[in-house]
Amino acid sequence: MYSGEAEIQARRRTLAVLQDEARRVLDAARDLAQAYNSLVNGDKEGLQSAIERVRKAEDDTESLRRTLTRELAEIGTMMMNREDLLRTAYDVEAIAGYISGIAFRFTQLSVDVLKRNSLDADCKDLIDTAIQSVQQLNQVVHALSVNPMSAIDSASQLQKTEKDIDNKYRVLVSKIFEEVDSVKDMVVFKDIVEGIEDLADHCLAAADSMTIVALGL
Repeated sequence: MYSGEAEIQARRRTLAVLQDEARRVLDAARDLAQAYNSLVNGDKEGLQSAIERVRKAEDDTESLRRTLTRELAEIGTMMMNREDLLRTAYDVEAIAGYISGIAFRFTQLSVDVLKRNSLDADCKDLIDTAIQSVQQLNQVVHALSVNPMSAIDSASQLQKTEKDIDNKYRVLVSKIFEEVDSVKDMVVFKDIVEGIEDLADHCLAAADSMTIVALGL
């Protein structure tokens, strides 16, 4: 087999693992939305079930990142951009960690705070926009194996979503300080929205890493 063909096959294998990793993170993000809906509706069993699915997705993401690490170690210097791919995999894995942390915080937040102060709509909007950023990241990953240049274009769209999340985050934090009386609920709620903002920041960081990968394909 020609070395060029071997590199192409190795690239396909590693990108396939990266795609699986991004898909599981997207699954976790969708389960986060279900967890929030269960919280608002007072469905404790539904909330716990969604949290367990998020944790499973987080474990799967870590396992896939380890698989990718082994693949890249076996490939060695055959692929010039293997460090960029590994950095991307760690960025994607970090997103799963933030999603899991946010889901856990849901169990510590009083649903009365959301409904009494009419903050539930703003929080849901922030979560939905964060899920959109994860969906866009997933599109960037899939574009890498089809058309690397389109992956770069998709990454630029994610930057706009991240700015939208930043704006919504600032508005919601201001409302939390103004409308939430309980110090405990204020701290927990602020942790949740900060986690969502961090999630979006890591989506953008992962997209930036993928842009570097795309330039090397």
